[in-house]
Amino acid sequence: MMNQQGHPEPDSEPPPSPSSPRTPKKKVSSKLNRWSMGRALRSGAVKIDRPTHRTDNNNDAPSRQVTTNEEADRKTSAIDSDDVAGKSIYMLSDGTGWTAEHSVNAALGQFEDPLVNRGFPVNTHLFSWVEDEEKLLEIIKQAAKQKAMCFYTLANPSMSKSAKEACDQLGVLSVDILGPIIQGIASHLGVSPSGLTRGAAGRLKTLNDAYFKRIEAIEFTIKQDDGTLPENLGKADIILVGVSRTGKTPLSTYIAQKGYKVANVPFVMGVEPPKTLFEVEPRRVFGLKIQLVVLQAIRRTRAKTLGVDTVGENRYSGFDLVRKELDFASKIYAKNPGWAVIDVTNKAIEETAAVILRLYHDGSDSSTSVPCISKRF
Repeated sequence: MMNQQGHPEPDSEPPPSPSSPRTPKKKVSSKLNRWSMGRALRSGAVKIDRPTHRTDNNNDAPSRQVTTNEEADRKTSAIDSDDVAGKSIYMLSDGTGWTAEHSVNAALGQFEDPLVNRGFPVNTHLFSWVEDEEKLLEIIKQAAKQKAMCFYTLANPSMSKSAKEACDQLGVLSVDILGPIIQGIASHLGVSPSGLTRGAAGRLKTLNDAYFKRIEAIEFTIKQDDGTLPENLGKADIILVGVSRTGKTPLSTYIAQKGYKVANVPFVMGVEPPKTLFEVEPRRVFGLKIQLVVLQAIRRTRAKTLGVDTVGENRYSGFDLVRKELDFASKIYAKNPGWAVIDVTNKAIEETAAVILRLYHDGSDSSTSVPCISKRF
């Protein structure tokens, strides 16, 4: 900018020299956190590359102080890089990926010591609805770049073969979860598999009776949550009872997704349970118990999440109150010896559900001497 005498203003910046253009630095946004990175990886939308930091070799550029926002961006970039570090496991499926994900999670449960206690990182990435070879090969190439291990559940024999060949060619350790099971059943039945994916048009009775039964069970369970409509307890397949925060609602929802109508009734000190609870068949009622200190910790966390003040928190999670509620529930269990009582302390929902369903079906199948859950296809 020129002043009135035609001389440049002393505070104005000189125009950039055409011989030395300044290249802007690539900036990693702080919004790209672990959650968004994981989501992008699972969808296959992005490939993993460590961020490269470009340096400006222009010695004439004026030095400036790093701002607080830029420092935060650098720290976030480092966190994202740490998320990439460690061993990676890829899970590929031509459907929802439920089978692959749960199989891998079950196997990882055998390595709790190195994963938890020793801080040995493992990153799992789920790719669902992989239905064309181009996308399949792109994912496997990305796995090779990361030196990842691949697990896949591909019903189409051609896709499964392509996955195996690509993994072998690129040196990717792979496991076909579904293939050996399909081959074994085909040999046992003496028939060939269809090779159709879950959503293929040729699949028969996609919306079968089991599907509608499951939807009906879920709707029933939602309506019967937390002791609602006690007059319908007689219609429930399974009834869960226990004090607050023993996991009745999530457990009910999980079991309902398997096609069982589930109701749950809370035990509140000073409030008598509904009479209809004692009129149903005892084998359908399951009491939930939990260790005092664990329940107290769960309630404290819940109270803080809800923003309850100290007085309210003590009323909900105080030691004496929790002990009295557990004693109240224990007395009800003692009066009803036909109910199965299950300790849910530090147990996953899947574990407790498996115990309940095994006990529910105990003796219902006379063809086996050991209790099991039987279904007919």
